[in-house]
Amino acid sequence: MAQEHELHNPKLDPNPGSNTQKDPDNWVTGDEPMTGAQASYLTTLSEEAHEEPPAEDLTKAEASKKIDELKGQLGR
Repeated sequence: MAQEHELHNPKLDPNPGSNTQKDPDNWVTGDEPMTGAQASYLTTLSEEAHEEPPAEDLTKAEASKKIDELKGQLGR
């Protein structure tokens, strides 16, 4: 009889050791200019929070932090 082996599937792990929530300060590309998607989302969130949109020269990391800040203010 063959032994049954339970294979670990990280996609099914309820507490995966994921890198999807990495600190923006540690991003390899964090110093690059923010993406178009980040700029668009920041504009939308800023309008909803009744704030001026942030400067257009933010880095990806700075934009991510501002997005998190605005989402927190908006209760998201």
